[in-house]
Order: sequence, then structure tokens, then C-alpha cells
Amino acid sequence: MILGKREIEALPRRYRAALINSLPGYKPVVLAGTADTKGHTNLSAINSCFHVGAVPALLGMIIRPAPEGTERHTLENILDTGWYTFNALTPEMTQRGHHTSARFPREQSEFEACGFEPSWQMPIKAPFVAESPLQIGLKLAEHQPLDINGTHLIIGGVESVQFSDDALRDDGSVDLHTLGLVAAVGLDAYHEVAPGQRYAYAKADRPPELL
Repeated sequence: MILGKREIEALPRRYRAALINSLPGYKPVVLAGTADTKGHTNLSAINSCFHVGAVPALLGMIIRPAPEGTERHTLENILDTGWYTFNALTPEMTQRGHHTSARFPREQSEFEACGFEPSWQMPIKAPFVAESPLQIGLKLAEHQPLDINGTHLIIGGVESVQFSDDALRDDGSVDLHTLGLVAAVGLDAYHEVAPGQRYAYAKADRPPELL
């Protein structure tokens, strides 16, 4: 199948969204935990997280624009308080995690509605998901509204990381397979991940070696 720009733009809105969202393939998926200035908690499934840098430690995400008249609780809470968390998902968490993307009213916490327990860890002023095997506390570092399509780029500084000791490799990387995390495709598919292959640092004068 070959689709040009005109054919893509002519597709029905939801069909086009499903197509384009699936093109990047397997991506990280997390639950973003936030709270408003009064301490009311919010939880939202996010599949647009990415690495920005290690010095300083920065992670980014894209928050889609809301339809006219629709509130974006996660975005508003981050901008109001400056704090949020990323909480990775396991297969057992996907159904409840996916439910957090429903449009709950502001006064209804997705933690309670979707069966997750909030956990607070100072100095992070946002709730973590207690059962998540990988929990990251973030402080807002930069916010860029993107004129091209009305989305919002959020970059956060990593303030804390929590995971089991046996998932930490000797070289400092985290073995996500040991943690049992899932990856996402598009807006509605969650996949378990195989152990994968790791290679030594690539050099021009030799082929990559398996680690």
C-alpha cells in the first residue's frame, strides 16, 4: 500500500489518527500522575515519552490538544504545580491503565476510578502509582506550546527514580524486561516485550559484538 499526503489527509479523522499513531511502532507507555494545587489527584495514560538528555537528566512528552471546551487535567496540573510522575505499566495494569484515558470529571480521581493506589514520596509533589515497577519523579523544566498542531511539549527534570535492585545492570542501564513492562502501539494496543539483543558500543573498525 502506498498513501500520498492527499490520500492521508482525505482519510476519516479517527481512521487517520489510528494510522499515524501506529506508524512509530512500539513506544514506552506510562501513567502520568499529577495533583492540582488543592491536592486532588489525576492519572493519565501517556504514550509519547522520550529521552531528552542525561546531563542534566531530562525526559519529554507530548500532550495532544483538547477538543474545544475539554479540559486537560494533566497539563493544567503540571503547569500549576510544576510536578508530575511517570509510572510504567505491566500486563496486569493495562486494562485499568487504559481506562485512565477516559474523560473523567475534574473532581473524580482516576486513581480511585481505575483501581490504582497513590503513593507520595517527598520531595516529589505529585502522586506515584504504588504498584508500578518503575516510578520516575519529575519537575517541570520547560513547556513549549507547538504552533504547528496545538500540542504541548513538556520537558521534565528527573528528580527521583525507583525500581527493584535486580533490574540494574552493571553498566548502569535498566533491564526493562526484568521489570515486566509493556510497550504501546498507537492509542489502544499494549504488548509484552521479549528480552531483546544488546550490542557493544559501535566502532567503525569492527562489527558490533553481542553483550
